[in-house]
Amino acid sequence: MDERDFELLDILEKTKNITHAADLLYVTQSSLSKRITAIENELGVTLLIRSRQGIHFTPEGEEVLKYTTQAARQLTLMREALNISRSYVCGTLNAGISINYALYQLPDVLARYRKQYPHVNTHVITDQSRNIYMQIAQGLIDVAIIRGEYPWKEHKVLLDRENICAICSAKDKGKHLGEIPYIGRKTDMVFERETAQWMREHNIQPQQHGIFVDNITTCVEMVTRGLGWAIVPEICLNGFSGDIRPLTFANGEPFVRSTYIMYTDTALSLPQAEAFINIVRNQENKGV
Repeated sequence: MDERDFELLDILEKTKNITHAADLLYVTQSSLSKRITAIENELGVTLLIRSRQGIHFTPEGEEVLKYTTQAARQLTLMREALNISRSYVCGTLNAGISINYALYQLPDVLARYRKQYPHVNTHVITDQSRNIYMQIAQGLIDVAIIRGEYPWKEHKVLLDRENICAICSAKDKGKHLGEIPYIGRKTDMVFERETAQWMREHNIQPQQHGIFVDNITTCVEMVTRGLGWAIVPEICLNGFSGDIRPLTFANGEPFVRSTYIMYTDTALSLPQAEAFINIVRNQENKGV
């Protein structure tokens, strides 16, 4: 067995499907099946059982997978240790970024990072904050930029705290929000719950014939064109020329959203991760 076989078994475990695994490995199903048979012959055990529902690892296969996963991890650690010993910052940056930060601030951060550290392999995923949080909690990424409040026992630094605002077009300025169609958008559950709480406290019921969109950029564009009103964070309002109303809850507390950078203890021992953390924090201090 070799490192390529470690990857093969890992992908089979994740996909539970020969066809999907072959596609991800850029090989034919026939070649993949032959390689599985060769590994089984080498080890003298049956690794997989095929069924209509997909593939299942045998108890022996699960034992092999446990050791190959450990071996792959050790090889990764070895390469990272070697990268640290080099005279320039390299290696792989594994970071997860919330969608809104990725839309409005990440391009500037990455442009600066790539210019200063061209030898780093930058692996960045963007998703809703809760999903990014789950990834860093599971150890799948080293650095996360998350919007909202999530518990974290390692390193967590506040980057920004912004107002949440009701917005409408200039022509609708001064109107009661209940008179204007509401434009909803896809967001995370925490923000949806807080938005629903604010509406309930202010006796606002969205009109039944409102609009729902799948991202914040489209939402703001529709408001600009006078199609309705929306509740959005300040991060997306640079250049918006309509009416902006910062919101407060019934108890007088402002409706705000915080942005944090979270990272593991391990990240600080990885020069490529530490460099990214420093650039993000410096960018926020300067005001992006």
